[in-house]
Amino acid sequence: MLTAITGINWGDEGKGRMVDLLSQEYDIVVRYQGGNNAGHTVVNPRGKFILNLLPSGILRPEVVCVMGNGMVIDPAHLEKEIASLREKGVEIDPAHLRISDRATICMPYHVLQDGLEEDRLGAAKFGSTRRGIAYVYGDKYMKKTLRMGDLLHLDAALKNRLATIVEWKSAELVGMYGVEPLQLEQIWGQLQHFARVFAPYICDAGAYLAKADDEGKKILFEAQLGALRDIDFGIYPYTSSSNVIGAYAPIGAGIPGHKLDKSIGIMKAYSSCVGEGPFTAELAMTEEEKNKLREAGHEYGAATGRPRRVGPFDAVASRYGVYCQGADELALTLLDVLDYMEQIPVVAAYEVRGQRTDRFPMGEALDSARPVVEYLPGWHCDISGCRSWDELPQQARDYVLWVEKAVGCRVAYISVGADRDACIRR
Repeated sequence: MLTAITGINWGDEGKGRMVDLLSQEYDIVVRYQGGNNAGHTVVNPRGKFILNLLPSGILRPEVVCVMGNGMVIDPAHLEKEIASLREKGVEIDPAHLRISDRATICMPYHVLQDGLEEDRLGAAKFGSTRRGIAYVYGDKYMKKTLRMGDLLHLDAALKNRLATIVEWKSAELVGMYGVEPLQLEQIWGQLQHFARVFAPYICDAGAYLAKADDEGKKILFEAQLGALRDIDFGIYPYTSSSNVIGAYAPIGAGIPGHKLDKSIGIMKAYSSCVGEGPFTAELAMTEEEKNKLREAGHEYGAATGRPRRVGPFDAVASRYGVYCQGADELALTLLDVLDYMEQIPVVAAYEVRGQRTDRFPMGEALDSARPVVEYLPGWHCDISGCRSWDELPQQARDYVLWVEKAVGCRVAYISVGADRDACIRR
């Protein structure tokens, strides 16, 4: 059984809490793309955890977690993340965590270059998390990166290859930004340290997952960000640098010949967005209304702390996201955030160049899109204690049904709070 949990919108939909919840039914959880620009928040009886690189199943001791070949891994960040979890009593060892030997290493100079370029762009910046993600993916496709498996073979040939990469990257950084050249021996020493730390975890993850699938194990794939940040199908160029869609899950996990059995899309009961780029939904609210919604939903980036842009639920963008993710069913998260509203705005359609449309546009057409807003009655009461569909107020159920019809996919899960059990299964 191969299931993907993916984001329908701009990211930050609550994928981490759904992976944590559903992982109790699975044997293995796999992150298949992205890096430590992710910020997956999980709340359980032990407390609140924000995971950047580690799969969200890491908090369940019976689940094996895999970091797939499609990921870009900053080993310095990973070492700190593991240490932080261990301090909170989370057991992490090679039996519990496996790292693909084909995952790409995000080096310190990738992080440096990311920050320098965002500073150079100034007001024209892309809204990067400054974690080096775009630069390590770019170098990967130019065949100028190292992979985690290289840490198992730190020989003279690899050092010579690294020297060539460092010379090239130094020329780029010095010439473009005027910084000091990179030091080969310093970088080599860092790799030697990470080899000692991570060698026991590195393996042929694809072979492990293929065998597990053949044995009937249940595998859950975890995405970072959402469909609208996909490098191919998102709001380019304001995207991530990898494929976040569910179709990529078997590829980024290391089992490209396998097919998904189910795709579960995660979307919020309203819209939120971190970073730059077109975001039509925010035009549907006043600044005061957006501030109220942001505070009610605690909308600040888990990875960066940046205030998120917010707006009403966007049916046009969400329908497109459902299509991109091939979603079989949906989880609607943070429905309880809307408790305070007397009337709830929703973006039912867009107006582009004077014409109403239900189709999600791209490029200049998206830049010029304006929201067509409708209002649904609010329930104006606390629903965080509801644990069944029938316990929800009629207005809340009507809202869910409207969303379901608007995007053309069944809502199977409804979260009404951050805790593990604050979820309704339909």
